[in-house]
Amino acid sequence: EVQLVESGGGLVQAGGSLRLSCAASGFTFDDYVIGWFRQAPGKEREGVSCISTSGLGINYADSVKGRFSISRDNAKKEIDLQMNSLKPEDTAVYYCNAALPGRGQQYWGQGTRVSVSS
Repeated sequence: EVQLVESGGGLVQAGGSLRLSCAASGFTFDDYVIGWFRQAPGKEREGVSCISTSGLGINYADSVKGRFSISRDNAKKEIDLQMNSLKPEDTAVYYCNAALPGRGQQYWGQGTRVSVSS
């Protein structure tokens, strides 16, 4: 059974930090590009960051550049998102996504809620 299980969400004050983790199982993790997405209330889901299969290719949304850092551990089948200098506009449900390049196959986690108070 394919699983992506996010953890680490919570309530934090503006300027604070959180570290999200996503534990993967049930598929060949090394072959998948991993991404973090988020969906704020009343808004569409948006991409936050993604990391290539090797971990060498990384992209960030402009809104989080310089504040968020993504990493992956292929041995542990885990992806982390370190979020620093959090802002109220970072409040959203954060989802982990695994996508097989060129195949259109992808999996989603159930999401973890992040709330940033001003």
